[in-house]
Amino acid sequence: MLGPGYGFLQRYATILEPVGRNTAPAIGLAAARAKLVGDDRPMLVLPADHLIPDAEAFAQTVRAGMPAAEEGWLVLFSIDPSYPATGYGYIQAGEPIIGEVRRVARFVEKPARPQAERMLKEGGYGWNAGIFLWRPSAILAEIRKHLPQLAEVLDAIAEDAAGGDFQAAVDRHFAKAPSISVDYGVLEHSEKAACVPARFRWSDVGSWRAVHAIAQKDASGNAVHGRVKLRDVRRSLIESTGRLIAAIGLEDMAVVETPDAVLVAPLARSEEVKEIVEELKREHAPEVDAPQRVHRPWGWYEVLLEDQFYKIKRIEVKPGASLSLQRHRHRSEHWVVVSGAAEVVRGEEKLFVAQGESTFIPPGVVHRLANAG
Repeated sequence: MLGPGYGFLQRYATILEPVGRNTAPAIGLAAARAKLVGDDRPMLVLPADHLIPDAEAFAQTVRAGMPAAEEGWLVLFSIDPSYPATGYGYIQAGEPIIGEVRRVARFVEKPARPQAERMLKEGGYGWNAGIFLWRPSAILAEIRKHLPQLAEVLDAIAEDAAGGDFQAAVDRHFAKAPSISVDYGVLEHSEKAACVPARFRWSDVGSWRAVHAIAQKDASGNAVHGRVKLRDVRRSLIESTGRLIAAIGLEDMAVVETPDAVLVAPLARSEEVKEIVEELKREHAPEVDAPQRVHRPWGWYEVLLEDQFYKIKRIEVKPGASLSLQRHRHRSEHWVVVSGAAEVVRGEEKLFVAQGESTFIPPGVVHRLANAG
């Protein structure tokens, strides 16, 4: 994060998780860092992948939640549901607290469709946007009450970092934290949970239905990308990353093509793709083990073709970057440079391989590939 385009981060305290531990430990880290520097102003917790087009309406909601947050409440943003979504958690608003802020009466985790329809008809429920407003001291107190194991890890980090590097302390202790969401680990058990109605348009872009809702559409309501040919298609999302898709007579459908899989589903049921993925995991399908394109610090690679006795990869190495020095005892490799120029370590040799040239790596030979540019 020190390269071009990331300079703005130097103005902020950026904390990097050495391992993923869900939202409760991540939020706890931010609160512990604020406490360490003596800052107990309300902190706003925001997911990185949501879409909020109206910044002023969002700011108004923050201002509406601020008085309750300043008094120690844990304020959640509640989105007025536009359809019976099964991919979001729901919040039921209870008694008033301050202004528009109400106590949370009930949490409902990702309901089945019949329950979502009942809640929508009943009213008083909102989607949990995953946006929170609270004082660092307030969330740390609730973590201590409901997640004592996490509190111990945060205490160890704060003590270790008191005289120096906060990130280094995180790297030493964070892996001991439990992996748990702040909703399940803290908020659903807290007596200080409150909610404020969000008066802004919002999408977490968490399903193909959500992608269709925010995408630019043609006169028939279709969101189209890539090589696509349509006839009598309405209100659908057709996404091609390479192959030609021809669609006839579809309505309210999602068709998504990638190099290793194709999804065809009604938009209203597109959230169920998660269940399909879980089934594929249980079946050990290779498509869920790794993405088609795998990114590394030096660049990326993708597997073009694979069988029992061979594997063909396409590799792109960033200018000046290199793969690690390595050796394979039971396989050979053939490298062909199709663009640019490569610096190759092959045993004791150092080679320059230009575009259109190739080299061979025998089994057991130490080797490394670098981009000469």
